[in-house]
Amino acid sequence: MSLQKKPLLVEDWAVVVLGFLIIIAAIAGLHFAAPSYGWSSSEQLFGTVLSADNLSKIGIQFLIAFITVILGAWLTGKDMRKMIIVFIVVFMLSIFALIISGSNFAKDYNLEAVIFSLVVGLIVGNLVKLPGWFRETLTTEMFVKIGLVLLGTSVLFSDVLKTGSKGLIQAVAVVISVWYFAYWISKKMKVDDELGIMMASAVSICGVSAAIATSGAIKGDSKKLSYVVSMVLLTAIPMMIFMPVIANAFQFPEAVTGAWLGGTIDTTGAVAASGTLVGDEALKVSTIVKFSQNVLLGIAAFAISVYWTITKKENVTGVDQKPTLSIIWERFPKFVIGFVAASVLFSFFISQETIAAVKNPLKNMQTLWFVLAFTSIGLETNFKELFRKNNAIAFGAFLIAQLFNIIITLIIAFMLFK
Repeated sequence: MSLQKKPLLVEDWAVVVLGFLIIIAAIAGLHFAAPSYGWSSSEQLFGTVLSADNLSKIGIQFLIAFITVILGAWLTGKDMRKMIIVFIVVFMLSIFALIISGSNFAKDYNLEAVIFSLVVGLIVGNLVKLPGWFRETLTTEMFVKIGLVLLGTSVLFSDVLKTGSKGLIQAVAVVISVWYFAYWISKKMKVDDELGIMMASAVSICGVSAAIATSGAIKGDSKKLSYVVSMVLLTAIPMMIFMPVIANAFQFPEAVTGAWLGGTIDTTGAVAASGTLVGDEALKVSTIVKFSQNVLLGIAAFAISVYWTITKKENVTGVDQKPTLSIIWERFPKFVIGFVAASVLFSFFISQETIAAVKNPLKNMQTLWFVLAFTSIGLETNFKELFRKNNAIAFGAFLIAQLFNIIITLIIAFMLFK
């Protein structure tokens, strides 16, 4: 017997509702201590991460996410029985990935939790024959979009002022120039538009988060998103190691080096790690520049949504449609409204005391939703597709765009910070 019903809301509006329910609950004081996943020895793994106290915290997160997913299934008319089974499996795999990401090895290389959840999902999805209904029930987009609505609470307009004018000027200049070049080179190398626009955002703005936001904004293919994330993380590690070496070899000023690192390396953790290798001033400037780019994510996601909505003229029947206002509104990803609304709410209407109280709980929930999403992406992705010829061409375009990013950002950094 199917428990599927007629949808009450389309998914984009449903995730706005779900995201804001989590936000409102947090503001009302319903937030719990986050589980600890950090460990450096087997004693710490079993004594801390797998302790009864920590497992109870994981259990509370499970209940919150479970209730959210069931409510989401009800709102969108999905089969609840299948959704429950799939969610439990995805959650368990995601927790396993989070535990791996808490190891010293992962921390030493600043590897983000999403890469481990993606790998775990890929391994299970490609080694275990999953039933067709399981893959069909995976709600990757719902997980991603809930995480993005929560991400809006951390993108505050006041933070733009705190980052300093130079950092913001560099961020704007780099994002615009690198995004345009990356998208242009992708088209020149005949990379498809979806993959190209996700790559452009990842290279120019803030790596994984930008790729996720862009994929949501254009309703992109999750398999392409997983490939972009893989490219970001593959390039971030060597850049994190070798760029400080190059800067020291050529005796770049610390502030310039920091601006260079913050504007080019695509993951925040890798930026912090590379800045530390240079010095305190480099660490400070790199963080400011990277945060300036992070702040631009909401604006960029909104602009990309509008651009994609207007330029994507073909409807589901393959017939060209004139992009009227009603069609634009129909295609426009409504979750972006939730993202912007959350940002406005926390920028202008929530007190600093409340923000301080809910910041970490919401950040932890945001991370959980992204990890759930990437586990799902891995489960539904055929590993062989990551090594197709088209993806090799895309990786070449990504590397060219990243090289352009490195050069243009260094020039801008010297102009502003020398």
